[in-house]
Amino acid sequence: MRWIRFAVLICLAAIAQASVLSNYTLKPDLLIIMVVFFAVFSTTNDAIITSFLIGFVADLIGISMGAQMISFGILGTGLSYLNRVFALRKVPYQIISIIVIAILAGFLTNILNSLKHTGTIENSTILKTATYSGIVGPFLIRPFAWWMRIKTQRYQKRY
Repeated sequence: MRWIRFAVLICLAAIAQASVLSNYTLKPDLLIIMVVFFAVFSTTNDAIITSFLIGFVADLIGISMGAQMISFGILGTGLSYLNRVFALRKVPYQIISIIVIAILAGFLTNILNSLKHTGTIENSTILKTATYSGIVGPFLIRPFAWWMRIKTQRYQKRY
């Protein structure tokens, strides 16, 4: 794993998520897309570390501390272990993974925030963000892979 490139990518995504995309009502969650990307295309150990780090960054720009770190970490870890059993490298599987992880992370974050009596996100907003992230996600996976120097295609075509 190239950790300097990862840190730069995380910082750019957090800045875009917190500033540029905050003006829109319907916006993708770039950090969820990154959790799915690293869970699918990294080793299991790297995916676990990156999931918790991405969750920490999401907490820094979010409502409260700790809730998104726990939910992103748990779901990213689970997805990386699921990737061992099912090959999630095809685009339809990535779309489904992004939508499911976004919905589960949103609901788990709401549950954890309600335990701390902090603000929660409306369920309709969670579903809209998950759907939009699933639409935008596959278009961002190639640039993420290029920046991180990760090969998304393991096998080349035979001629």
